Amino acid sequence: MNFKNAMIYTPRFRFELGAFSVEDGRFTQVLGEPAADAVDLEGAYVIPGLIDVHTHGNSGYDFSDGSDEGMSTMAKYLASCGITSFAPTSLTLPYEQLAKAYATARNLLERKEQGVATVRGIHMEGPFFSMAKKGAQNGEYLRLPDYVAFKALNEGCGNLIKIADVAPELPGAEDFIRSAKADCTVSIAHTDTDYDHAAKAIAAGATHMTHLYNGMNGIHHRKPGPIVAAAEAENVSAELISDGLHVHPAAVRFAFRVFGAERMVLISDSLRCCGMPDGEYEIGGQQAFLSGGVARLADGTLAGSATNVYDCMLRAISFGVPREDAIRAATWNPARQLGCLAEVGSIEQGKVADFVICDAALSRKAVYLAGQRL
Repeated sequence: MNFKNAMIYTPRFRFELGAFSVEDGRFTQVLGEPAADAVDLEGAYVIPGLIDVHTHGNSGYDFSDGSDEGMSTMAKYLASCGITSFAPTSLTLPYEQLAKAYATARNLLERKEQGVATVRGIHMEGPFFSMAKKGAQNGEYLRLPDYVAFKALNEGCGNLIKIADVAPELPGAEDFIRSAKADCTVSIAHTDTDYDHAAKAIAAGATHMTHLYNGMNGIHHRKPGPIVAAAEAENVSAELISDGLHVHPAAVRFAFRVFGAERMVLISDSLRCCGMPDGEYEIGGQQAFLSGGVARLADGTLAGSATNVYDCMLRAISFGVPREDAIRAATWNPARQLGCLAEVGSIEQGKVADFVICDAALSRKAVYLAGQRL
């Protein structure tokens, strides 16, 4: 399969006019001479398939349900939105329930279903969180950092956990980070930590911030907090829910300016209500209510989002983030954090041919999974 006259988003993080080819599900040539039978894309824009490292669910299902049917449905929805890889993200729940959910991620990989987004790992969000900053997580199931429990869960799903969250101020957090960093990316999350504890966690090996701003102390000139500690550490990346509800547009622009496009990771933090009508939904044993696109617990606590990361990318651009930077934050950077950049995240020879053909405004025209059009 050959294409020409395409505006290709290249690993140089810019659009370049040229041709590309796909064979056996992978890119074989990018920006080379167009083949004689190449399909003329007439200047359409081509971007890598998006990658969401933080998504709980959609279409009425949640990863933590532990449902194989649910996993297939969620992955199909993501693919239809141009999100071709993802890390299903668990909620704060008992270890037994987490183990059941994690098995469904492994099962989806082994089934090799067609037309669905590919699982590139699991994001373990909880239960090692602060009660003070638990947000919409269920406080009943919070636990202190426990590497033995983490290791058992990871081994049980074939070492699919690629991001594990922890609140640095909890007893045992630094030891957990030092141990778990050899297994996955360790992320600071749902934390009441101050600057000093956050800096110590980063020195111990934490290299990620889960949904920046949300579930953590903000920036104060005498109490700089975890955001400043992360910004100062050049090896720390930061997730951002750019849905226009969780983070103000000015704070989105500020994060990209302070961390730089190379360290930002756009996420959805989507719940089962994503892609669903307004109504009542369950989140980790708690009831949430979706109204006007906003999901909240009964006490008014803002929960996760009801949107997908493709829409979050478009909204980040509408907020003033340069288009090329927003695309990087939804493709290359998340692939790096999940450790799968050798396979996906960019349009390069040898990588899996997951890509989206769109117009200049990045409205989707066609989605391809491993070279096959949906």
